[in-house]
Amino acid sequence: MFANVPTVLSPLRARVLLVLTVLLAVLTPTAPGALAAGQPDTVRRPGAEVVAVTQVADRQVDLSVRSTALGGRTVKVRLLTPDGWTSNDRHNRQHSPHWPTLWLLHGCCGDYTSWTSMTDVAETDSLRDVLVVMPEAGWNGWYSDWWNYGEGGDPAWETFHTKELRHLLERDWGAGSDRVVADLSMGGQGALLYAARHPGMFKATAAYSGSAHPLLNDESIDRIMGFFAGQDNDPLRVWGDPVAQRRIWQAHDPFHLADRLRSIPVYLSCGDGTTGPLDPPGTTSALEADFNRQNQALAAELKRVGARHVTTNFYGPGTHGWAYWERELHASLPMLLGALGTDDS
Repeated sequence: MFANVPTVLSPLRARVLLVLTVLLAVLTPTAPGALAAGQPDTVRRPGAEVVAVTQVADRQVDLSVRSTALGGRTVKVRLLTPDGWTSNDRHNRQHSPHWPTLWLLHGCCGDYTSWTSMTDVAETDSLRDVLVVMPEAGWNGWYSDWWNYGEGGDPAWETFHTKELRHLLERDWGAGSDRVVADLSMGGQGALLYAARHPGMFKATAAYSGSAHPLLNDESIDRIMGFFAGQDNDPLRVWGDPVAQRRIWQAHDPFHLADRLRSIPVYLSCGDGTTGPLDPPGTTSALEADFNRQNQALAAELKRVGARHVTTNFYGPGTHGWAYWERELHASLPMLLGALGTDDS
């Protein structure tokens, strides 16, 4: 079949073949295994991908996740795995089980290790049939895609959690489509926001000492702006100015989203900021007092819009601390696990 191919190429034919050879070399994709040693793989798929896995304790696995929504940065996600879960399941996606999932967020100044380091969550027997997802959310990320003066972009924590990470965990790590979400303080606001802003994603939500109505009054606005300014950040990057960008603020204020929480179980708890039974003598918290007023307002608004399944525990004396949040997690677990269909009590 090659009998008619000339053995000596004309100068024009040679130049044409040279150009074709160069084009093929440029346009043909390189297999990952063909990269030279030490050469960075600069071609990345959009979304999130796991770049490292670390077993940190019994039933505790840390994923290092590189995220497009976070500008290509890598952040950690801790999984508290159920009995019977194995990392090998991800290699057999067709037959691996998908577990009901509890998302436990974290508060301001904390991180993805907060719940396992500060509470007994890893020893809680009722969570042995549930995959617990504890994602990094930034020191003061506020569970939002930051406004950044209208430019958007990094950080986009909401997109990372509700789209990228959600799809990654459900595709490769055994997370099922039955989900609930809970947390404290900044994360309490996040738990309420995610449930309200993504209808159907979570079957129930719980907020402990949560920032439930940051637009309540000037004190509340000034307080959250102070958090936004943490670590020398420009506070206007998050949601903009509370007057000029009022619609963005309202879109991230659970009080103004109460109508979207009507159909799912909601748990709200908070102390009043005075010295409580789990506090050192003389301890008070203006932050908890502010959040108590915010939660009271949200509870009243939920009642006004006809929310059907609201549980409140406004327990009076108590400050902004882990002893209360651990207690409130246990108090709310029957509701949360009941929504997942895993509560045997």
